[in-house]
Amino acid sequence: MFKQVKSAIFWYYLYKFRKRVMIISALLIIAIFSNSIYTDVVQYLTLKDKLDYLEIALIIKWAIIVSNILISIYLVLTLFKKNSANKEEVKIKKEKPKSNIKKNNIKFTKREEEFLNKKELKTKAESLLDR
Repeated sequence: MFKQVKSAIFWYYLYKFRKRVMIISALLIIAIFSNSIYTDVVQYLTLKDKLDYLEIALIIKWAIIVSNILISIYLVLTLFKKNSANKEEVKIKKEKPKSNIKKNNIKFTKREEEFLNKKELKTKAESLLDR
């Protein structure tokens, strides 16, 4: 029973964060294959007797590996913070209509400004959803 619960939780989170998991796995695969690409580049440069470029190839290889690992770590650490960021975006989107009214060059009386700032106009559907 416990194994089934663990499996269900694992597959739930894997499905929920599948886009990030795919990005992380692609970055790690690139980091792994950069070593094999580096060996091919080293063999090519030794055949052509251009040993001056070996230092640049080594720096590029490690830059790719380190950057991919750091990006993967960042994506893993921010995996569960995505929901809080979405809530903030929703709040900002809800506040935008009020700011659009103020941006227009229309002058309102004090009573109209108070009404626009304090009251939220709701449609019938919104009021039914609130119930």
